[in-house]
Amino acid sequence: MSATVQNFPRVRASELVGRGWLNTGGRTVTLSELRGKVVVLDFWTFCCINCLHVLDELREVEERHRDELVIIGVHSPKFEHEADPDALAAAVERYEVRHPVLDDPELVTWGAYTARAWPTLVVIDPEGYIVAQMAGEGHGSAIAALVDDLVAEHALKGTLHRGSGPYVPPAPASGTLRFPAKALALPNGNLLVADAGHHSLAELAPDGETLVRRIGSGERGLVDGGPGEARFSEPNGLCLVPADLATSLGYDVLVADTVNHALRGVRLSDGAVHTVAGTGQQFMVGGQENVTGTVGAFEAGESYDALSVRLSSPWDVEWSTELGVFVVAMAGNHTLWDFHPGPHLPVVSLLAGTMNEGLEDGPGEGAWFAQPSGLAAASDGGLWLADAETSALRRVVPVDETDVSVETAVGQGLFDFGHRDGAASQALLQHPLGVAVLPDGSVVVADTYNGAVRRYDPASGEVTTLAKDLAEPSDVLVEVADGAVRLLVVESAAHRLTRVALPAGLAGEVLDGGAHRVARPATDVASGALRLDVPFAPAPGQKLDDRWGPSTSLQVSATPPELLLSGAGNGTDLFRDLVINPDVAEGILHVTAKAASCDQVPLLPNGEPDPDVFPACHLAQQDWGVPVRVAPDGSAELTLPLRG
Repeated sequence: MSATVQNFPRVRASELVGRGWLNTGGRTVTLSELRGKVVVLDFWTFCCINCLHVLDELREVEERHRDELVIIGVHSPKFEHEADPDALAAAVERYEVRHPVLDDPELVTWGAYTARAWPTLVVIDPEGYIVAQMAGEGHGSAIAALVDDLVAEHALKGTLHRGSGPYVPPAPASGTLRFPAKALALPNGNLLVADAGHHSLAELAPDGETLVRRIGSGERGLVDGGPGEARFSEPNGLCLVPADLATSLGYDVLVADTVNHALRGVRLSDGAVHTVAGTGQQFMVGGQENVTGTVGAFEAGESYDALSVRLSSPWDVEWSTELGVFVVAMAGNHTLWDFHPGPHLPVVSLLAGTMNEGLEDGPGEGAWFAQPSGLAAASDGGLWLADAETSALRRVVPVDETDVSVETAVGQGLFDFGHRDGAASQALLQHPLGVAVLPDGSVVVADTYNGAVRRYDPASGEVTTLAKDLAEPSDVLVEVADGAVRLLVVESAAHRLTRVALPAGLAGEVLDGGAHRVARPATDVASGALRLDVPFAPAPGQKLDDRWGPSTSLQVSATPPELLLSGAGNGTDLFRDLVINPDVAEGILHVTAKAASCDQVPLLPNGEPDPDVFPACHLAQQDWGVPVRVAPDGSAELTLPLRG
């Protein structure tokens, strides 16, 4: 048996408790007033790329069922910065969240619904009962099918109440920039800014304020064409194409168009935009349709036609002279890719990363990343990398023309962060998104959630703070003029570019704001035998898809590894018998589950499947990091619903 289904008892949904509400006009929302509606609770945190994917997955069903469905975002933060109500309000605006959001900084509602992962979805029927719980991404089709069924069922019962919900749209924002992401110095002295909130690129005069022109219509979408008709969707990374290469390619700037899962080429002479990599659809880890025209899974190390491969939230892009390719920070599946633009057929391939989320160094093929978000070329041919979810600064070193190795300079892992200067081995960052290189070879980091710009000096191994009290700095440009060095900082949450003069000697302050760990309640488990169960049920109208191999997979490991005496490793069953070491007091169980389903094919009058209908594939996936504490009265069972 490769999948299990959890049959929930008929349980009423718990009330929604938190610090306050957004997108409701200041009103508190109760479940009792939502009786008669289908309700979907989306437990999210705004640092999490998987949560952002789910926001996009839900947009279509949310619009289609505005009269019958209410989505409630329950924001349960991971990082300290995300617990700031102003930061949450900015994130709700930045990501165009068009439903009420409950601010749950103490994880009260998170705990009431026993959520264990970001993202988690809970479906509540119009009578106020929980009917499904799902973890991870890839559930968009399942939510749509379930909502359709619930609407039909409760319309017949007379328990469905149509009409407007509690959502109150915020006042529209104005200004030249809206949540700018990255910036690039152009050969003509102007600045090109990825204006993510306006879904466009803004070319500014050297003063960083005066708008010269806008490339992109400002409407979210994936459309090629001239500057007034082209569309982007939350663009981030920008890279100047080497001049000799730009002539043959016909474009001067390469753009990481994040939510379109694409790379776009921009010709500066006339502002023309065209797609050079990606299909516009998201790469799903373990999916069977990641390469157009290819049956079976994506093969790491192989080169593919760039316009036939699905990408996953590319966040930054940088030219590597040493490798002779553009390196792409693929935040959505925790990898680095390379893009070779020509001269005839542009191709992409996986450069480094296993698609597992974490902090593991070594050869590129075995390295683990967590939302790589910023790249900068070093003078020695290497690349510096801001690895956001591990709060780390890492270095990517070319070994030969196709291989790299990965080293961590600053950072402890997925759950450790803070603002601490000093020796790199002890220093801490908090969700950095940008990186740049100073003339002396040291590195500046846009330490986003600390609101700071930090400096790492490889020669001394020390970390210092160059600037603080910034509003979510997401990128840094280094400007050198008349012997002076300045930083141009993209203050994303302040919707502006800010210049910062560096101190003489570039040293900066040494600060210690303390160390933090992600605070989630530990699950008490008994030592010895522990049954792990990951329930999964295909959505209505779907079935498990085993056309290209096992439809489900489960991967289990632990930190520290000694926590598990047995049960680690990979398998195809969505359950596992583990053995917990009685000599290890606590740790983290890392569980990765995937399940593939497909639409059921209609039958012909003779009872045979219609050969002209090819069923669509759907992949659900989630990574859990479950803190556990070994206790005498701990449970001998651990259930993590993937979809139940």
